Amino acid sequence: MGTELGHCRVCPVNDIAVYRTDPRLSVIALCQGEGQHVTTRRTFLGTGAALGATAFADASTARASAGTASAPVPERDARAAVNQIDTDMQRHYDLLRASVARHLGPVIVVNNDAKGGEYFLVDRGRTVERLHPVGPVFELAKSVAHTPLGIYSVVAPYLSPKVPPVGNADRIDPHDLEQVAHIGPSSTAWIDPLRKFAATLETARRNLPGANMPGALEDAGRSILDSGLDFITDAVTSHSFDMQGFQDFSSAVYGHIRTTMYWASKAQIEGVHALLKRWRAQLGESAWSELYVFIFELWTTAALNQNAVIIKPCMDQKRADSHLINQMIAQFPSDPVATALDNLARIVQDNIAAEMVFPTDPDVATALAGEEDLLAQEILKQLRDCPFHTAAKK
Repeated sequence: MGTELGHCRVCPVNDIAVYRTDPRLSVIALCQGEGQHVTTRRTFLGTGAALGATAFADASTARASAGTASAPVPERDARAAVNQIDTDMQRHYDLLRASVARHLGPVIVVNNDAKGGEYFLVDRGRTVERLHPVGPVFELAKSVAHTPLGIYSVVAPYLSPKVPPVGNADRIDPHDLEQVAHIGPSSTAWIDPLRKFAATLETARRNLPGANMPGALEDAGRSILDSGLDFITDAVTSHSFDMQGFQDFSSAVYGHIRTTMYWASKAQIEGVHALLKRWRAQLGESAWSELYVFIFELWTTAALNQNAVIIKPCMDQKRADSHLINQMIAQFPSDPVATALDNLARIVQDNIAAEMVFPTDPDVATALAGEEDLLAQEILKQLRDCPFHTAAKK
């Protein structure tokens, strides 16, 4: 009795033994994996009538008979049969991705939050350590620096929708301004929320001495808060404000904001460097050289994310470009590790798939493995004579 490997029909990723005793009949010993199902020679023979010989017909016989159907198949059904290839591929692809995700490591996942980033060390799909490595000075400095942005966020809808003659008028998109200033200056509904924000600023100013910040940062923070409170007082008293007045305020505190940026950057560099040094020693040089880093970031920081800037020089430089992944998101995931591993598994398995599926075309293989859509170059080629595409390039 001969034996050869086949695949479990219920758990396609598991190999099974297929026992052939007769060319017309295959007896299957199914795996005891995902579905805990078993079909032995005895049980197969007991259910042979239900399964029927057709279910296990030789593939070549099935192909040979495919073109001899007596009745035509409706186009919708024919197309569905063809499209089923991709449906089944996606199912197997997802099973592979879930399996690969459980074996990934070492990986550092960074959730780029307001505290300088939450860091996760992951190995073999399991979180080894989770922490915020950046000291409290980072968050304090950024919080004070956000005073002008906080005031702006309250008053922006009540701006004039017309671009005023300010010094940087040429940099302001008129349509963008119209959409932001969607209420306009006729309403004074901004006064109450601005007063409430002023109360937050006043409380923060009183507590600056007790926050244990570096002296230069505390001084800068006090100046920013004082100027912000003065702007609010003037606006509330006069029941009016405009873009030029706001720019005068924000320009006056810019030097102090630069000071907060210095201290925030210093705190982040020191905290992240200390953590990376410890994790590198913990993993060892061999594992560290294979390290993947996965950073979640908003669009506003995607081009030059501060955590990526700090981490990349600490990685193996031969792999840093391919192993540091910046994932742009609309909002931070509730489970950063699971989301990161799911995405990283796709990247890792595509790296191997690219070289196996397109071994004769490195450019197409690079597209499959990278960020470029596989059809992008072909679409660009076909668009060369498109009048809309040609006009857009001029």
